[in-house]
Amino acid sequence: MTTQNELRKIAGQLIMIRFPGTVLDAATADFLQANSIRAVCLFRGNMSDSEQLARLTADLRAVMGPESLIAIDQEGGAVVRSTWVPAPPAAMGLGAADDTDLAYRTGAAVARAVKALGFNWNFAPVLDLNNNPHNPVIAERSFGAEPQRAAELAMSWMAGSHAEGVACCVKHFPGHGDTNVDSHRDLPTVNKPVAELNRLELAPFRIASGAAPAMMTAHIVYPTLDPEHPATMSRRILNDLLREEWQYQGIIITDGMDMHAIAGRYGVGNAAVRALTAGADMVMALGTTETQNETLDAIAAAIASGELSQAAIDMRLARLSSLAKAYPCKPRSYKEDAADREIMAEGWRRSLTAYSPAAAAGAASNASNAPQRPAPGAKVRLVARADVVSDGVSEAGVPAAVVAGSLRKLYDVELVTFADADTFDWNALPQDGRFTMLASTSRLRYGAHARATWRPDLHLALWNPYQALDINAPALMTYGFAQPALDAINGWLSGQLQATGNAPVPGFK
Repeated sequence: MTTQNELRKIAGQLIMIRFPGTVLDAATADFLQANSIRAVCLFRGNMSDSEQLARLTADLRAVMGPESLIAIDQEGGAVVRSTWVPAPPAAMGLGAADDTDLAYRTGAAVARAVKALGFNWNFAPVLDLNNNPHNPVIAERSFGAEPQRAAELAMSWMAGSHAEGVACCVKHFPGHGDTNVDSHRDLPTVNKPVAELNRLELAPFRIASGAAPAMMTAHIVYPTLDPEHPATMSRRILNDLLREEWQYQGIIITDGMDMHAIAGRYGVGNAAVRALTAGADMVMALGTTETQNETLDAIAAAIASGELSQAAIDMRLARLSSLAKAYPCKPRSYKEDAADREIMAEGWRRSLTAYSPAAAAGAASNASNAPQRPAPGAKVRLVARADVVSDGVSEAGVPAAVVAGSLRKLYDVELVTFADADTFDWNALPQDGRFTMLASTSRLRYGAHARATWRPDLHLALWNPYQALDINAPALMTYGFAQPALDAINGWLSGQLQATGNAPVPGFK
């Protein structure tokens, strides 16, 4: 008879965990070993610099063994965990540049950096089509809204990563783009006819299904595919559609089961078993040690009862072993930092997009409604949000003082910050002839007050491009706030760079 400890060791091979801190403490190491856990995901709180992170991943490999899976969310744009390596442009920036070769080179550069740090699995690229401008969590993380082109760019990015030995995991199947709810906070629904899902949301995943070694599930209900269960726990979606109809051979891993859409409704242990019986290969049991133990016990009980058959377990373990062997967790030396920074900077420059509300509304394009450059040395007033905290998915945005410092290379800049966009009085700004720029440094869309009353001379949309639609002013969109984005803005302002990007989503033409 199989003991509880043995059952937990089997369960442990089917989960991925996270843990706090920048070192592998003895308690975590014991937990990993005692439960045969071979997969971890590291976040910003686990990292301080390259030396520390390389030491941490080496310690993890020593504990978890030769088939370790050490994962990271290094998508680009605002969703990066290792913030000191070359900063990748966001997916939508690459969509604006519209160049598969650039996407390939970007994916390869991302992989070189993270492999040197000890990772072999990157939870990227995003295949969600951002066809809802009010999406609170995807936006610039998407390559665009047109399925074929978004998939081509994402697959080029993925091919670059695979060429450098880092496995990709496309996400969030069957598609998180047309939601106005963040599944970290609640359970979204995408209620569309199957034909429309096939034409839009599902299309990029189907295109990528022959090449993607892993897919991450979405905590979203698709009533026309399965009216009762979110995709993460839907046998109709994971097994019948993805495995049987599409003949998908790769890993199916859940999104974080600590997210409120799942944990708050189903309980983490119950949800983990339901995900595995639906067809998932690995459960992302992030949470805490307490919820991880609850997950292990629930999976062990499902194995003991036969709810999870030995054949199903063996199949899942074989897939995970195959992934680990195809993309071994062996760090490389990293001598390409400078060259890779130039690849990334090229992407940020080529993604830079000019937007004119008047032109978008159908007025003839002319110099008066296009974004204007202040004269060199001009007096500029910069208005920006005071706080730029992380939303839990993305890294914190760029501080207002950093944007002001960048612009001061060209202008005499006065900085004005606001705490709340819904109450900030734009009309109280001095009417002193200063050229006024608004820098948008969060993902949040603007509300009615700002839309009705804010009138900058130039809007720098440094994160969510849809914010350019909220403010009646010419805009420059960067799809992210990393230093190369600020450098690209300065390149345009100084006349050395043209904004050649084209927003790959509706509403900007």
